[in-house]
Amino acid sequence: MKLKIHKGTPRGVINAPPSKSMAHRLLISAAMAEGVSIIRGVSECEDVRATVECLEALGAKISWHGNDVSVVGTDMRNTVPTSTLNCHESGSTLRFLLPIALLSGKNALFSGEEGLMRRPMDVYEGLSASKGYAYNADGRSIAVCGPLKAGEYEVLGNISSQFISGLLFALPTLPGDSRIRILPPVESRSYIDLTIEALALFGVTVRWEDDNTLYVKGRQRYTPADLTVEGDYSGAAFIDALSVFGAEVSINGLNPESIQGDKVYTTHFDMIKKGVPTIHVGNCPDLGPILFAVAAAKHGAVFAGTRRLKIKESDRAAAMAEELAKFGVSVTVYDDKVVVYPIRFHAPSVPLSGHNDHRIVMALSVLLTLTGGEIEGAEAVNKSYPSFFDDLTSLGVQVERYTD
Repeated sequence: MKLKIHKGTPRGVINAPPSKSMAHRLLISAAMAEGVSIIRGVSECEDVRATVECLEALGAKISWHGNDVSVVGTDMRNTVPTSTLNCHESGSTLRFLLPIALLSGKNALFSGEEGLMRRPMDVYEGLSASKGYAYNADGRSIAVCGPLKAGEYEVLGNISSQFISGLLFALPTLPGDSRIRILPPVESRSYIDLTIEALALFGVTVRWEDDNTLYVKGRQRYTPADLTVEGDYSGAAFIDALSVFGAEVSINGLNPESIQGDKVYTTHFDMIKKGVPTIHVGNCPDLGPILFAVAAAKHGAVFAGTRRLKIKESDRAAAMAEELAKFGVSVTVYDDKVVVYPIRFHAPSVPLSGHNDHRIVMALSVLLTLTGGEIEGAEAVNKSYPSFFDDLTSLGVQVERYTD
């Protein structure tokens, strides 16, 4: 889908999109709890739909009532997958659910889009030899067979925290206690804490023994719950970025006490407004595209800890460098650093590409409210924030949608 976004100054109030990160965690925990749970305010974005589809294949009974979801959970230690676990393009779904699928000791097959199957799964593959479960990837699917065992786990801390979260969902149900030792530096710690918070809401306890060690008591049981998904700071950052450029925009429904790591975006925006800062994004990689965009239209910035942006839906640093060049912005991409130089910021004369990446599309769309222009592949926002362009329109941005 191609869009034309007209230059304008947005004004108004929107409700924050529901947190995709927390929705994954609450739905998975509900599926692990024997009984009925209600998860309210769930986004129907593609990634969450992928998690729901896989949980149903693992034996949970799930029904939608508008944006509320009823989940009848099951004991995943006794379940047999009824079909291939199709994760579509959701890395969270794949990494969260693989250890859960190992609990029963039965064969499970994961599949997904080509881009997802190329994303690193080294942690689980590496653990398979030492922990005695089967793991076989052929580039199109991943076949696994447990059982998963309690014990000592050692995981690198500078990779996706989703591997650690995946283990945290499964390990509490095993007969023995476990520890996860995370080799520093520990990046994206806030996402691990978000998982621990979700588990606690379902009666499962995990604690930090020290800065790098998680203790997981065994023989725990998930208990059903009735919960509401909190607003998403990650998605809100794209709307709130409009305020950096003079828009009068307010966002309702964000919990000021939230432990979401992407809440830091407000601090980073302030830093960019004041000068040419150095910002470390290792703990908030999903903010990379919008931070690059804001820096491009302001004074520039240096971003450290960008290595993991290569393994998202796109190579996000390279993709943003390519698209920002169409605005007259120079971007230098290093192995673990990105430098944005706003040399001659101007309206793009050719259509922008969304690179099949929801966060690239949203970041570029924010810039187009300053200049006007077209963007191709805009449907990628359905992955996390399906109502993004509806929200822009409600703020007074003129958006023309057409296919070509």
